[in-house]
Amino acid sequence: MVLEMIAVATEGQISAGRFVLRPVRRSDAGLFALYAGDKRVAVATHSIPHPLPPGAAEAFVSRATANRTEEDIWVMDGTATGLSEVLGVISLKRMDAGKRARDARGQSEIRYWVAPAFWNTGIGSEAVKALVAANPQNNCAIFAEVFQDNPGSARVLTNAGFQYLGDAETFSVARGALVPTWTYVKKLA
Repeated sequence: MVLEMIAVATEGQISAGRFVLRPVRRSDAGLFALYAGDKRVAVATHSIPHPLPPGAAEAFVSRATANRTEEDIWVMDGTATGLSEVLGVISLKRMDAGKRARDARGQSEIRYWVAPAFWNTGIGSEAVKALVAANPQNNCAIFAEVFQDNPGSARVLTNAGFQYLGDAETFSVARGALVPTWTYVKKLA
C-alpha cells in the first residue's frame, strides 16, 4: 500500500486493472465535449449542463489542471489495453476544503461518469474500487450521492463496498430541477 501511495504521488496515476486513472490533459477536451455533451451523461450528473455550451470542456480541463487543493480529478484511460483514451472521469472533492488542518475530518465526496459506450462493462466499479484502495487523499471516509433513477450508478457504489445512508435531493444543472438521490459512505479508518 505504501508503494501504491508513492506511485500515485509521483506519477499521478492509479492502476485500475484494464485502465489507469491519470491526471487530466489538455488533449482530453475533445473527448470530454463528445461524452459530456451526451444528454444521457449530463442528466446523470450534478453539474454538467445540457446542451454543453461552447468552451465548457476546455474550461473543465483548465479547472482540472489548475493547482487546486479542494478536488482531485482523474481520467479513466484505457489506451494501454486497447480501450479508449477517455472512458470517463472520476474525482474526489474534499469536504473539508478551506478548513484548518486540525479541523479537517478527512472526508471527501467521490463523483464519476462513464462514457455511454462503456456502460455495463464494469469500468465504473473498477475505477471506484481503485480510487478507494489507493486513497490518495488519506481519507477516513468517502461519501457519494447518486440519482435515484440511476440504479446502475448505485450498483457501482455497492460493488465497491459503500453503505447506503439515506435519501436526499440535489440540483441537476442539465435537468434544471431538484432530483431525489441516494447517499452512500465508505469508511476507510
